[in-house]
Formats: sequence, C-alpha cells, structure tokens
Amino acid sequence: MIFAKVIGSVVSTHKDPKLTGKKMLLCKEVNHEGKPMGSYHVAIDAVQAGEGDFVLLTYGSSARMTETTKDSPIDAVIVAIIDDVQITKKITAQK
Repeated sequence: MIFAKVIGSVVSTHKDPKLTGKKMLLCKEVNHEGKPMGSYHVAIDAVQAGEGDFVLLTYGSSARMTETTKDSPIDAVIVAIIDDVQITKKITAQK
C-alpha cells in the first residue's frame, strides 16, 4: 500500500464496460508527512475520496479485491482516507 494525495479526476467517455460508473481519481504519491514524491496513479475510488484527500492506495491484484473493483480491469484503488499517521520513535526491535 502507498500514501497518496488526490489531485484531480479522470474522465473517460469510452472505456471498458466494467469501469462504467466508477470514479477515477488522479493521485500523486506522497510520504507519510504528505510531502510529494515522484509517481502518479489513476485509481478507482472505493471510499468516496475527493480532491485534496490524503489516501491509502493499493495496486496490482489486491486492487481487484474490493466490492467496488471486483472483476474489473483496474490496477489501483483508493481503499482509505487517512485521518492521521502516528510514528513511534521508540525502538521495539533491533537486529
């Protein structure tokens, strides 16, 4: 899974019938603090995300496991809108 920020939407009049009715959003990868990184993804929205939302994406075969994306020709899906990321500074394991 990866962190991303929704930066826009993708509109397509002609597409595979299994994509009809699915909202496609343009997402930019970000780090855990929300700072932009390099890659962009077009993801199907499974959680009613919108522009500006900090989201969690999954891709590959896992992206086709939600109710919204089941049996659809997709490679990325938004599976959560992130409220907060907590990082513990305490070391709990070492090699």
